[in-house]
Amino acid sequence: MDTSILVIEDDSNIQELIVEFLKAEGYNVDYASDGLEGIQSFKKKEYDLILLDVMMPNIDGFSVCKMIRQTSNVPIIFLTALNEESDELKGFNLECDDYITKPFSFSLLMQRVKAVLRRGKNNVNSNVLGFDKLKLDLNTYSLELDDRHIELTLKEFNILKTLIEKYPQVITRESLLDSIWGYDYYGDTRIVDAHIKNIRKKISLPYIKTVKGIGYTLEKDIEVLE
Repeated sequence: MDTSILVIEDDSNIQELIVEFLKAEGYNVDYASDGLEGIQSFKKKEYDLILLDVMMPNIDGFSVCKMIRQTSNVPIIFLTALNEESDELKGFNLECDDYITKPFSFSLLMQRVKAVLRRGKNNVNSNVLGFDKLKLDLNTYSLELDDRHIELTLKEFNILKTLIEKYPQVITRESLLDSIWGYDYYGDTRIVDAHIKNIRKKISLPYIKTVKGIGYTLEKDIEVLE
């Protein structure tokens, strides 16, 4: 079995047991003991699944998930003692694939791992987001428009991805700044506007509508601007 899993867990006893169970099932397993170490491991290697604790030193699990989602759609399962509905909703809003509360059965954990991996394999060839004439490939981070390839930066790609996924919602500048830039820009929403301007120039179609004082959304069935 050539499946690689990263376990990010600060409790050494739980970490050791998870790693042992996963290896017994034939998985290749790496592990990290805090959020910062986990991010460093993630950047060095491509994983098929990440098991992620929430309450950890240096960087908490929610922040780790947000950082990973800026560049990757790797399946993520949260393993955490936080069992409030609000915490679980936060996890799924950060696009986790499953949320398991401690204490948990290791047999059940293995079944959940297999289920998430199975879904990931089924979706590997259908990871394309479409909006009218736009096609975003989530595996190759590429954009096609009328069979024409358009180069986007990673942040431009993630902005367009968010707008398509959330359509027809209006996405605030602050939301885009928080989800895509994280802590880097401290509320400077002008950087979002600059990237939107670049996307509009590249696609040459007025799909992106400005909602004054709020943010952006997408519009279909529009005419090409002369």
